[in-house]
Amino acid sequence: MPLTVDKGLGNTIAADSGLSFIDGAKGVLEYVGYDIDSLARGSTFEETTWLLWHGHLPTSGELAAFTAQLQSEYEIDPRMMDVVFAIPRTAAPMDALRTLVSALAHFDQEADDASPAANQRKAIRLVAKTATLVALFDRFRKGKAPIRPDRTLSLAANFLWMLTGAKPTDAMARALDVCLVLHADHGLNASTFAARVTIATQSDMYSAATSAVGTLKGPLHGGANQEVMEMLLEIGDLSKVDGYIAGKLSRKERIMGFGHRVYKAYDPRATYLKTFAKKVAADTGNLPLYEMTRRIEEIVLAQPNIIEKGIFPNVDFYSATTYYSLGLDLDLFTCMFAASRMAGWTGHCIEQLAANKLIRPHADYTGPHGLTYQPIEQRTAAGTSSTSPSRNAAMSVTA
Repeated sequence: MPLTVDKGLGNTIAADSGLSFIDGAKGVLEYVGYDIDSLARGSTFEETTWLLWHGHLPTSGELAAFTAQLQSEYEIDPRMMDVVFAIPRTAAPMDALRTLVSALAHFDQEADDASPAANQRKAIRLVAKTATLVALFDRFRKGKAPIRPDRTLSLAANFLWMLTGAKPTDAMARALDVCLVLHADHGLNASTFAARVTIATQSDMYSAATSAVGTLKGPLHGGANQEVMEMLLEIGDLSKVDGYIAGKLSRKERIMGFGHRVYKAYDPRATYLKTFAKKVAADTGNLPLYEMTRRIEEIVLAQPNIIEKGIFPNVDFYSATTYYSLGLDLDLFTCMFAASRMAGWTGHCIEQLAANKLIRPHADYTGPHGLTYQPIEQRTAAGTSSTSPSRNAAMSVTA
């Protein structure tokens, strides 16, 4: 088969998947056939996770049993606390989470058991414990005592409890739950692809999850909602929005929270979240922040050709004020993305292993050929020999 160059793989189908479907031109996102707006309005993170893993919505009995399994895994091995305490308090939360997710493997006797049943159990542990790890590290870095999880609470409510020591209101827990549903999966995105590449080597689930966390950390993937919130705090007041955004537009600077690699229509994840974010902001005394986001959207979408170019608010634009209204520090926003996407990552790992093939694309080699090896005593400084490769030549290694 002839090889073609597709940098970024944006026009390459690299896997078959039944988890989520995206039509960026029409603004469609479905999980196993269910549109994301319906799931955000009616489902829960626990039910959505079941859907992604099993391919159908659960019965009430199945959901109750599955929720109980997740709740039973909120706790971490006591020895994991030593790992939490060993991380510098100054570490970025995503750096800490990358380390802690990896460390979970050392305290799981099934870490290297590749059987489907063991992988299902490890997926449950990873989803259940990721939010726990985020809350524990946040309290540790602030010098606060850790709070044990409450197994009677949903994953969203338990996270807020462990983070603050106060039982969240139903509205607060539901707000976080909606955000978790919206971020649970999104096609073959960069972090999901990284997880599938890792698990395709027949490595373990924890290694794949660690690969995914490390990939999500990159600012071109995760972190956009944090940047949205930083922008809002920099503006500071509704009266300053017009001048601030006008300046950005005149300098042709990017407005955070607008545009998406895939969507050329309104991000379907933002449709319901925009309405829900207003309620959460109002309930928590942060309505001025929401009003700022609405005014920014009005200004940007009124620009010539913006809609024709397919530039609309994305899910990060409204999840930012939601997370902030719930009291999350800005540098925890991407961690919550990871806590949610763990459902998708592990689901993709299980799917990959069901019909596994090592993922091994080619590189388009652009370096030199036919160079003559010279003994070291005959070599000149790099770049000065006629037989040395160009300093700009790309080198590749195959394995």
